[in-house]
This record gives sequence, C-alpha cells and structure tokens, in this order.
Amino acid sequence: MAANPDFVYAPPMSPYLDIIYLDNDIVVLNKPSGLLTVTGRLPEHQDCLQTRVNRVLPTATIVHRLDMATSGVLIMALNKPSHVAISRQLQLRQTEKYYIARVFGQVAEPQGEINFPLISDWPNRPKQMVCFDTGKQAITNYKVLSGDQQSTLVELKPITGRSHQLRVHMLELGHPILGDRLYAHQQALKMSSRLTLHAKFHSIFHPTTGEKIDFEVACPFT
Repeated sequence: MAANPDFVYAPPMSPYLDIIYLDNDIVVLNKPSGLLTVTGRLPEHQDCLQTRVNRVLPTATIVHRLDMATSGVLIMALNKPSHVAISRQLQLRQTEKYYIARVFGQVAEPQGEINFPLISDWPNRPKQMVCFDTGKQAITNYKVLSGDQQSTLVELKPITGRSHQLRVHMLELGHPILGDRLYAHQQALKMSSRLTLHAKFHSIFHPTTGEKIDFEVACPFT
C-alpha cells in the first residue's frame, strides 16, 4: 500500500542545478524541495540531483541524502578517496549539520532532546515510526527560534541519521512539520505548499586538506 498514492513527481526545473561550492574533491549543492536525491524505481523518477550533477561532473557520487521534499545543503564526492573520507566522518559523527523547520502549533519548551527509536512502518513504507522494542536509536536536538499562534520555527540538529528522523520526531512531539505529505494531519498539511524542512548548514573536514569547511544556504521559508 502506497503511503502517498496521489503524489505526482514534478521536479523543479529552474534552477536546474544550484552549485554553491566546487573543487577537485567535492561539489556542494543547494537541493530544491521536490527533487529526488537519487533515482527512484519508476521511469518517471529518473530525474534526480545525482543525474543532473553527473551530466556535468560524471565522477560525482552521493555520500548522504536529503528527502525529496527537503531542500538545502547536499555534499557529493568527486573521487573514491573523498567519498571514503566523508563517509567515515558521517559514520563517526564528526560532521556538524542543522536544519530549519516550521512546525505546527506552539512548541512549549525553548529547547530539548528527542530520543525516540525508529523503525520502518513496513505496511506503509516509506513511512517510519517510533518503536521502543526493535527500533534503532534516533536522537534529535531542537531549539525554538520564533513562533506565532499557529506555528513555530525551530532549529533541528540530528545526532543520528535515521530515515525521516526529523519528520517523525517532530510528529511524536505533537508538532508535525508543515506541508508534510507523509506525516502531517490535514490542518498542518494545508498550511504550506511544500515540506518546510531545510538543511541550512553542514560542515565537514575537507577530505584532502583536513581543514574544517562550512556550507550554508539561507532558508527559503522564514
């Protein structure tokens, strides 16, 4: 059973590719909301960020992903040593990244930690769900940035990197991300035409120089 049967894939075409940094080892992009990071199973899901990048940079490979509906900073490697080095940093949690999200309702606590283990909601895939018995550890730190009567702007720092982690964690707090076609209730879904989740900041240690290097893209919905 599809979790989102009415979805029609219509990836944005302008800008076709938004490169924010490029050298001999890495390329960093601003991925738009609505574009897959990698190809899907269906023929109409072949257009994706990796396909677009590979047309101009054939050696580029994906080292981490963003959900289709999420926008923001995405880093790709341009050679095998860089891919291995960045993957290792991600595995050892040596990188730093944070997201901006607008969520439904007023978040009461100014900051906190969400520690709910996650597992695939298999009958409703690709959805994930909280399961304290067999789920894998998932931790997110959050901080309230601003708010109004209907929504709250929050900064989200994933300590782990589970699929849909930020979306499910905010849902479990009672504050689904606005415009989330998979998890939001109708009221939250109608408050935004897109998922209001943006990967604003990501830092890594450069795979060749070892220098800490920061990448940041302004949030489009604040």
